[in-house]
Amino acid sequence: MTWLEAIVLGLVQGLTEFLPVSSSGHLRITSAIFFGRDAGASFTAVTQLGTEAAVLIYFAKDIWRIVRTWCVGLVDRSVRSSLDYRMGWYVIVGTIPIGIFGLIFKDQIRTAGRNLWLISCTLILGAVLLAFAEYWGRQTRTLENFRMRDGVIMGFAQAAALVPGVSRSGGTLTAGLLLNLTRETAARYSFLLAIPAVVISGVFSLPDVFEPSAPGTAAPSVAQMVVATLIAFVVGYAAIAWLLRYVAHHTLYVFVLYRVALGSLVICLLATGTLSAT
Repeated sequence: MTWLEAIVLGLVQGLTEFLPVSSSGHLRITSAIFFGRDAGASFTAVTQLGTEAAVLIYFAKDIWRIVRTWCVGLVDRSVRSSLDYRMGWYVIVGTIPIGIFGLIFKDQIRTAGRNLWLISCTLILGAVLLAFAEYWGRQTRTLENFRMRDGVIMGFAQAAALVPGVSRSGGTLTAGLLLNLTRETAARYSFLLAIPAVVISGVFSLPDVFEPSAPGTAAPSVAQMVVATLIAFVVGYAAIAWLLRYVAHHTLYVFVLYRVALGSLVICLLATGTLSAT
C-alpha cells in the first residue's frame, strides 16, 4: 500500500462511517477507481477502530453512565427501571445478531461480499428503503420510549451491513425510522450499538491486515495503518457532531440521492468494462 492510498482511505473512512452511505462500500469503490485494487475487509475493520474511538470520546459521559448504571443494576433492583440500565441491555442484545452472522459468513464477507456489482446494487436498494422509511416514519418516539424490541430490530438491521454497500448507520437509521423513532434517537442508539461489534471486529482483524488475503489486495505497513486509523478518528469525530446536528433539522433524502447516484455510476463503470467487479 502506498502512503497516498493509506491517507485517502483513512479520510474516506472517517467521512463515511457515520453517514448512511456505507463506509466499507466507499473504501472498496475508492480503492478500485483510484488505486486499481482492494484494500481488503481487514483494513476496513481496523480503520473503524479509529472512528469508534471518536464515538467513545464524543459519548464518553453517556457511555460511562450507562456502563456504571448497568453494573449497579445487576445487584440493585432499584435502578433497573432507569433508561441507562435498560440501554445497557439494549446494546448488548442488539449486538448479538451481527456477532452471529459475522462468524457464520466471515469468509463470504471477505470474498464474494466485496464484489462491486453487489455493492452498487445494495447502495441503490438501501437508498430506496431509506427513502421509504423517511417518508412513512412518524418520528414520534424518543429514547425514553425505546424498548427491547427496537434494539433487536435495529440489531438485525446492523447485521445486514456486513454486506458492503448496505451501510451500518443506513440500516439502523432505516429501521429506527420505520419504528417511528426520531432521526436523532435512531442515530444516537446507532452510535452506541456499533461500539461492541466494531471494536471486536477491528481487534480480531489486526493479525490479518498486514498480509494480503487475496491476489491484488493492498497490504499496509504498521505505520500506514496507524496513520490511516488516526485520520479516520479525527475526521470521524467531526462527522459525529455534524450528523447529529443535521438529522435534528433535515431529512435524509440527500443521502438517498447520493447513494442512487454513486450506485448507478459504479454500475455504468462496470458495464463498460472501466472497472472490474472483483
